[in-house]
Amino acid sequence: MQPRNNVTEFILLGLTQNQQGKKILFVLFLLIYIVTMIGNLLIVVTVVVSPALDAPMYFFLGYLSFMDAFYSTTITPSMLRNLIYEKKTISFQACLTQLFVEHLFGGAEILLLLIMAYDRYIAICKPLHYMTIMNKRVCVVLLLLAWVGGFLHAIVQILFVYSLPFCGPKVIDHFSCDIYPLLKLACTDTYIIGLSVVANNGAICMVTFILLLISYAVILRSLKNLSQEGRRKALSTCGSHITVVVLFFVPCIFIYLRPPSILPVDKSLAVFFTIITPMLNPLIYTLRNAEMKNAMKKLWSKALESESLQTNCTEFND
Repeated sequence: MQPRNNVTEFILLGLTQNQQGKKILFVLFLLIYIVTMIGNLLIVVTVVVSPALDAPMYFFLGYLSFMDAFYSTTITPSMLRNLIYEKKTISFQACLTQLFVEHLFGGAEILLLLIMAYDRYIAICKPLHYMTIMNKRVCVVLLLLAWVGGFLHAIVQILFVYSLPFCGPKVIDHFSCDIYPLLKLACTDTYIIGLSVVANNGAICMVTFILLLISYAVILRSLKNLSQEGRRKALSTCGSHITVVVLFFVPCIFIYLRPPSILPVDKSLAVFFTIITPMLNPLIYTLRNAEMKNAMKKLWSKALESESLQTNCTEFND
C-alpha cells in the first residue's frame, strides 16, 4: 500500500529559470529530439527491411535504436513542454511512471551493450563458430534477458520511491523524475535507501563498464591474428561500440556511484546520457559502418524509385 502523504504532484524546476534561456533550450532540444527519432527509427526500418543486414550485430543494433528512441521519448517531450509552459507540475503517478520507464529502457540498454560486446567478441575471436553460437534462438534469448534485467532494475526504483512518505516539499530541482531528487524530498531518513541505490544503479553501471572494457581489450588484442582488411573492419566496428559505451557510462557512473547527493552538474550530465547520447548513437553506428550506409542508400534509392513510378502512373492515368 502506498504510504500516506500530502503530495499528489511535483514541480519540476527544469534546467533554467531564465526566459530567454528557455526559448533557446526549447529550440535546441526540439532539434535534437527530431534528429534522434529520425536517426534511430531509420536504423530500425533499415535493419528490418534489408536482407543484407540479417547478422546478429544488426539485430541487436536495431533494438538498441528502438530503445534509444523510446528512452529519449520518456524524457524529452516532457522537458520541452516544461520549457514553454508556466505550469511545470507532474502528478505523483506520472512521476513514478516516468521513473519506471526511464530505468526500464536505460537498464535494458546497459545489458544490451554488454550483449553487443559479447557478440563482437564471438565474431572476431571465434569467427568459424560465430553463426553456430550466435544463432537466432540465442539472440532472442539474450534480448529477452536484457528486457527482464531492465524490468527488474526499474521495479527496484519504484519500490524505493513507493515506500517513502512525502509530506510537504514537492519542488524537484531537475528536468525529470529521478531517484536522487525524489529521495531528497522524502519526509524520512533515506540514508539506507540511498546506499541501496548506489549498490543498484552505481554498481550496475560500474561493473558493466568494466566488463565492457575488458571484453573490448580482449577483442583488440586478438586483432593481430586477422588480415589487414579484417583488422580495419573490426577496429571500425569496435571503435563505434567503445565510443557509445564511454558516452553512456561515464556520466552515469559519476551520478550514481557516489554517496547519495545532488550536485549542480548532475542535470547537465543527465542531459548528456538521456538526450544527447540517444541522438549520437545512430550517427556513430551509421557513419562508421559501411554495410549500414550501403543498406540505407539502397533503401533510399528504392523509396525514390517507388515514388517516381507512382508519380508516372498517376500522370499516365490523368
